[in-house]
Amino acid sequence: MELRKGETDMFGKDDEAALHPLGDSALLIRFGERIEPGSTGKVRAAVRKLEAKPFPGFIEAVPSYAALAVYYDPWIVYRSLRYKRADAEEAVYEAVCDTVRSLLASQSVDDDDETDTVVTIPVCYGGSYGPDLDELAAYHRIGVKEAVALHAGAEYTVAMIGFAPGFPYLSGLPERLATPRRATPRGEVPAGSVGIAGSQAGMYSLKTPGGWNIIGRTPLPLFRPDAERPSLLQAGDRVRFEPITPERFEELASSAARTTDLDGAERRGGQLDHAKSK
Repeated sequence: MELRKGETDMFGKDDEAALHPLGDSALLIRFGERIEPGSTGKVRAAVRKLEAKPFPGFIEAVPSYAALAVYYDPWIVYRSLRYKRADAEEAVYEAVCDTVRSLLASQSVDDDDETDTVVTIPVCYGGSYGPDLDELAAYHRIGVKEAVALHAGAEYTVAMIGFAPGFPYLSGLPERLATPRRATPRGEVPAGSVGIAGSQAGMYSLKTPGGWNIIGRTPLPLFRPDAERPSLLQAGDRVRFEPITPERFEELASSAARTTDLDGAERRGGQLDHAKSK
């Protein structure tokens, strides 16, 4: 891989990963340029490694499909260097690169130990909850029930959170359901809407405009800024969808409205069902 100016090859010429600066207080690790399981697995493995052994000045690691942004406090890094290097002020970025490289090289980022947390998301499919379901099924020349079975029968992984706070991008959509975005985006998509765009699956955490094909809706609040854990889902979580009736949707929505705490390993009654599996 040919490195651009300011980039540092991370794992050798046979690996796709590279580091380069992202402003004056972050660096970007690239593991590829496409949406594919290999790249997202490397990103999640790198996050685990950095969070398990944070270096002085480390703030957070923000994942995307094929890259990882590592944010740090330059002043703290400088203070850790000033008694070791005469050029400490100029060497902050290089020192962070060296530290990150050492941390990640101590355990292969190819080792993608999946989390044992599976989050079950109840979804009411079709009708006013999923206005694009019929059209999507017709596009693929399958029945609506088959489309729902395919979507709910798969297991997904949260590749990243983006677009809006708490909006999960999910890998694992069955190829038979891959569908182009709508030609004309909607001016308003309800929070909780479950959608498909190309080979991606996702859920709208807030009421926003959007061009994804909406096939259902969950009554669970995906983002609550006043909660200790604002985002219901985190990168690396595994997700399964459970079809529910409109009546059950309303029950869970009412229960969720009365609940403000998102913490805990198991939630029922309209919040979160964290099922442990191996």
